[in-house]
Amino acid sequence: MNPLILTLLHSFFLLLSSQHAALAAPNTRLVRCSKDRFARDDACCVWYDVLDDVQENLFDRGKCGAEARESLRIMFHDAIGYSESAIKAGKFGGGGADGSMMAHADVELEFKGNIGMDEIINEQRPFALKHHVPFGDFIQFAGAVGLSNCHGAPRLQFLAGRSNHSRPAPDEGLIPAPFHTADQIFARMKDAGFSPEEVVALSAAHSVGAQHQLDPSINNAPLDSTPEEFDSQFFLETLLEGTHYPGDSSALAEDKSPLRGQFRIHSDGLLARDHRSACEWQSFITDQDGMNRKFARVMAKVSLLGQDPSKLVDCSEVIPDVRPARRQRAVLPAGKTRKDVEANCVESSFPSLNTQPGPPTFIRPAPSRPT
Repeated sequence: MNPLILTLLHSFFLLLSSQHAALAAPNTRLVRCSKDRFARDDACCVWYDVLDDVQENLFDRGKCGAEARESLRIMFHDAIGYSESAIKAGKFGGGGADGSMMAHADVELEFKGNIGMDEIINEQRPFALKHHVPFGDFIQFAGAVGLSNCHGAPRLQFLAGRSNHSRPAPDEGLIPAPFHTADQIFARMKDAGFSPEEVVALSAAHSVGAQHQLDPSINNAPLDSTPEEFDSQFFLETLLEGTHYPGDSSALAEDKSPLRGQFRIHSDGLLARDHRSACEWQSFITDQDGMNRKFARVMAKVSLLGQDPSKLVDCSEVIPDVRPARRQRAVLPAGKTRKDVEANCVESSFPSLNTQPGPPTFIRPAPSRPT
């Protein structure tokens, strides 16, 4: 055979061997954890044990229920008490995703923006103490695991190794509230490092949300017609014209809802129609995959507020695989037409959507806590 050909073949096989070795290398460094599960770092093994415990005893055998929704909410609330402008001014601007909400619950649960979070904080704390893991890590882990129980949700990153020493977040209105204006929300989020587009992506969490304590007469009223689905239906329904209140009367930060039994948060309606966010909001109606990618990316950013990523260990392999979506595209609820949509995006036309057949949609309360 021609020597040149032999040389080329030899180089080709060397390249294949090196690529195979590079792919196999991570497997040679895997650590065996409990129940023959593996991790890239032995610091991650404890999280498999935490996973088993919370899925069975916190999330009611892996359900997308009240505890899963509230655990997702804590991820944001624990982290968002963070101000870049305060830090630049030489003040304490909060520790970000540091577990201070759990460590200093006596302080932070008194903040108006954290109303209704005492139950889930008190439920989560014993798990963190039992497994001797930092509060900040546990909050981020439980939120990611809980979300994985919801159909159509993205799989979130999880980095472990936060310090368990924290200070209470400043009580200076750092938590966006449902009664805030779009200007207030965008300004607050900009101070934490987030753009209007990222605020819209974060709003996807409301697709599995339910109001709690804003209107006690209708506790567990969902914000979406599919409260156990992480999907784009929420972004459509928020743009529908409101017709009535689901409870006895209007409550704090409540708007009229287009669907019977549904709770509509005032700030959601404002963000859906604001010129800075309307087009991004509308785009998610027909782009479930894009919504998921952007939500996962911005939640990774939330989880690292105030943290040094170089000091954390990537334990994302412990987060369960997510459940497939039942629907990839929103549909107009039964009884609604295009005329009911209050679209405000000037850059693109509103998409053509199918209408769900049947009588006008009625939304049942979201599953409540097991008794």
